[in-house]
Amino acid sequence: MDDLDLKIIEILRHDGRVSNAGIARAVDVSEGTVRRRLKRLIDENLIEVRVLLNLGRRARTVVGVHVDPQRIDDVLTNVSGLDGVTFACITTGRYDMIVWAEAESSDLLSQLITKTIGVIPGVQRTETHLVLSQAHGGGPILD
Repeated sequence: MDDLDLKIIEILRHDGRVSNAGIARAVDVSEGTVRRRLKRLIDENLIEVRVLLNLGRRARTVVGVHVDPQRIDDVLTNVSGLDGVTFACITTGRYDMIVWAEAESSDLLSQLITKTIGVIPGVQRTETHLVLSQAHGGGPILD
């Protein structure tokens, strides 16, 4: 990954809908160069292109999850496939896993956490942090 790749990625982080031609103009290369670079980055699993569905869900939370170490991969697979879970990852630190989730209401969010995530085999306990507001970062990806 070189400086051009990082510039392309940074542009996409700010506007995932920008065209290849728009990226090419911004970084002063041909559209074909951008297309080839993006294909390589995706094919080599260096980036993923995703769509985040916004269905008017209003209640958002970040959940710290403590997991039985022998079951962490199974729990990650189960949690990441749940409706309402937008992102899940295994972490170091206080929690074994962090989960971002959203629902149409706080009642539905509570059900997702307590009656679905909380009863997955291997989940020991959860700690929920309600999202009050959010902003998308615009800083550098790598130093």
